[in-house]
Amino acid sequence: MSDEMQEGPQGEVKKFMYVNRKAPYGTIYALEALEVVLIGAAFDQDVSLAFIDDGVFQLTDGQKTDDIGIKNFSPAFRALGDYDVTKLYVEKESLEERGLTRDDLMDLTWEDEDNDWEEKPSIRVVSREEMKSVLSDQDVILSF
Repeated sequence: MSDEMQEGPQGEVKKFMYVNRKAPYGTIYALEALEVVLIGAAFDQDVSLAFIDDGVFQLTDGQKTDDIGIKNFSPAFRALGDYDVTKLYVEKESLEERGLTRDDLMDLTWEDEDNDWEEKPSIRVVSREEMKSVLSDQDVILSF
């Protein structure tokens, strides 16, 4: 974690989790969540994202929006690593319930400068039980 991250009253870094439960298009929730994440990351918060329920569709690879007349914002997820947002959790059961696997998701990586700029995956597929644990470890949870 960056030494420059915002600290709470006792000097500890606050962990912010943004939970995405909505499909990427059809409502404004997914786009607004991404914008809030980027704003939060710009203020050096410890930012994580969770994708649950239809939120898993936000990370599917090869999204095409021409037929629905909406701008495809999915390429913006590739910029998250530039903002030190490197922890994206996808609930395995939500993928399975929608007929998806890890292979259906975008390949999002970040460069670990501590290890000679080694690329590391940002997306972590976790079980529902593991997701509960990740969520319980957060200081602030914002749900979209």
